[in-house]
Amino acid sequence: MSPIVRRLCQLSLLLILPFMAGCDLVVMSPSGDIAQQQADLIVVSTVLMLLIIVPVLFLTLYFAWHYRHSNTKAKYDPEWHHSTRLEVVIWSAPLAIIIALGAITWISTHKLDPYRPLDRLDAERSIPAETKPLEVEVVALDWKWLFFYPEYGIATVNEMAAPVDRPITFKITSSSVMNSFYIPALAGMIYAMPGMETKLHAVINKEGVFDGLSSNYSGAGFSHMRFKFHSFNQDGFDGWIARVKQNGTALNQDAYLKLEKPSEREPVRYFATVQDGLYRSILNLCAEPGKMCVSEMMHINMMGGAGVDSHENREKLRYDNRHLESSVGGQASTVPASGEPAKSEEAPQEDGQSMPGMNHNSDGPAPAQLNKN
Repeated sequence: MSPIVRRLCQLSLLLILPFMAGCDLVVMSPSGDIAQQQADLIVVSTVLMLLIIVPVLFLTLYFAWHYRHSNTKAKYDPEWHHSTRLEVVIWSAPLAIIIALGAITWISTHKLDPYRPLDRLDAERSIPAETKPLEVEVVALDWKWLFFYPEYGIATVNEMAAPVDRPITFKITSSSVMNSFYIPALAGMIYAMPGMETKLHAVINKEGVFDGLSSNYSGAGFSHMRFKFHSFNQDGFDGWIARVKQNGTALNQDAYLKLEKPSEREPVRYFATVQDGLYRSILNLCAEPGKMCVSEMMHINMMGGAGVDSHENREKLRYDNRHLESSVGGQASTVPASGEPAKSEEAPQEDGQSMPGMNHNSDGPAPAQLNKN
């Protein structure tokens, strides 16, 4: 390589560096074992694919150069049409890589299943038999995160913590719309859905402060739906628990209903006490007074329904109009939930295929499935 070309390459690298200053490689250099295994999976998959891509790119350039018009030494054979040896190479190499990728995907899909309890702290250490996982109940609100620590009887908003090398069991749900819980340094993203509970098992192996965020668009305040995840040693975690209990207030049903209202850039909040069963009420969509819990509805269905008396449950099963009086920026729901005109010129049409529990302007009897509830 000539000195001029070498100098140009060096200058081009220097020009690229300012644009890379804001890059965060936390996904490829995480601090939790689950995230590290996921990063390793990305690397292995990429290398396997490059085993095909790189030779193809090289051969494309080589053939273009070797069989150029001006190269009279290149063999010209217009009658050539088949080579068994070449066919074996072309098909066997990709097939072997696909088999390898399939095997890796199969193993990793089961090994990294977020519902699967951990069997190790990292690649070199297994979990001690007496270790009790830290349970954290996560609720995605509009637009902030609420964390319950049932073992300690506390809760926090937009801040969570965990000790190093202690398995964490997350139970995740949402209060209103579908969302996604993601701490890149800890593990992959897990969806949060109202009326459902998803799970994630993970462990953090290094002390530090890491970013957590929502990775699924959920409305106007989505961009600021972020929190900090603090990783402490055991003494530091105990101190954090004590600080929450000392500076926190009480989280009861009334406080939760105020917190649930949509808000943006919510500051960190501590709750020293939590009302018993509040998380279960949120999960079952019955934190608001007068609402029937999903678990109650399922029990009624299991017992065969409530017959004609179930029409009384209609109002208890309406969950889609909770924020009509507490919308952000005056933007509430539109037809049919609120009676407000839609933003488009045409109002939505009733097609008879709406989900049970939607707030239709009808005084008739509830659908058959609601009569049973």
